[in-house]
Amino acid sequence: MNARESALKVLYKIDVDQAYSNIALNHELKSQQYNKLDRNFITELVYGTLENFIFADYIIQQFSTVKLNKMDPWTLNLLRLSIYQIFFLDKVPDFAAVNESVDLSKKYCKRASGFINGVLRSIIRSKEKIKMPDKKKDFSKYLSIKYSHPQWMVERFLSYFSEDFTEDLLKTNNETPKLYIRVNTLKITVEEVLQLLLKNEIKVEKSPLIPEALIVEGGFSELETLEIYRKGFIHIQDFSSMLVAKILDPKEDQFIIDVCSAPGGKTTHIAELMKNKGKILARDIHQHKLSLVEKNAKRLGVNIIKVEKFNGKDLDHELLNTADKVLVDAPCSGLGIIRRKPEIKYRKEADVIDVITEMQLKILINASKYVKSGGELLYSTCTIDPNENHKVIEKFLNISSEYELIDISQQYASMLPGSHEEKMIQLYPNVHGTDGFFICKLKKK
Repeated sequence: MNARESALKVLYKIDVDQAYSNIALNHELKSQQYNKLDRNFITELVYGTLENFIFADYIIQQFSTVKLNKMDPWTLNLLRLSIYQIFFLDKVPDFAAVNESVDLSKKYCKRASGFINGVLRSIIRSKEKIKMPDKKKDFSKYLSIKYSHPQWMVERFLSYFSEDFTEDLLKTNNETPKLYIRVNTLKITVEEVLQLLLKNEIKVEKSPLIPEALIVEGGFSELETLEIYRKGFIHIQDFSSMLVAKILDPKEDQFIIDVCSAPGGKTTHIAELMKNKGKILARDIHQHKLSLVEKNAKRLGVNIIKVEKFNGKDLDHELLNTADKVLVDAPCSGLGIIRRKPEIKYRKEADVIDVITEMQLKILINASKYVKSGGELLYSTCTIDPNENHKVIEKFLNISSEYELIDISQQYASMLPGSHEEKMIQLYPNVHGTDGFFICKLKKK
């Protein structure tokens, strides 16, 4: 199976089966013995095409007599895959993209072979004449098509940020993020992991901000095949997610509650910072996700985590005033991790954020009641929408007078990318080079 066919199969799963891009891609890369060149090309084709769905559909509509919703999914995704190569990959000749797609169509959508060939050749002939929406007349539509973000999302960002900031954000959302790993200091030192990675011919560099964070070249599936991963010496986790546990600042022998813990990246990091001494209660509403927490904890050699199925929207009276620290890594819109999961752009609706914020506040209020007097509560999300971040905290502080903000921008300045003027931290992909993340720490008086 060649790289384009593999990419097509992954795109079909993401588009039709609603699979997550990282899971679908990793599954495909593990299914066969691909060489490094093919793995990289498949990854580039999948994410590049996925990032540009709206742009590709805009082009298709100009040259097709068949409406998008009438097309077979194999046909539509083959066209999208080809358009990505034609417009964004200089190293791929146009004729090669067309010929490969026509060949693949004979296997996956035979009746559409002539249609696909005709549409793509028409696009190539008129490539330089294609017009984008008028930037001056309808700026949000222009941004929506150029950077493949739904127009409601673009308009929402424009209501929060300047035009230049919004365009820079959308552009960055379509770029490949750095891949970070966390060294499990319970089992190994950072220097030892550095040497083992170099031995495996993997380029690596230290993070200047978090000692246990390393930046590596490669993909998830490649790292997961390494012995140092299987032995639990490393965990794949973005820098901004690592910041959450570092700012929570757990201590040995404390009792910590993680109310929305799956899949366990932050939970296991907390355990490592506690030197595997103390007690962590990790909760989630899905049993299969709690199994991931247990699986990760076992691989990393952590045994202080107890998992429990529980809905954070409910109040557990047995835990009132018992925890030294509580983490609420709240369910959110995910608008800060579009670089890692481009499909988020196409699966969210504008009104879902209003529903989410109500849930976030309810979970936070319940979680706050588990904290001891003098204890700490940390709220985090992987979104850049202020309604899910600053506004939730403002509402919470109006309701919960026994809590006060801790100025984490000053206390943890040495590990933060960039400067921050607020007591709370908001990270942006286009400013800080990390996932878009919000972190706020509160102390119970």
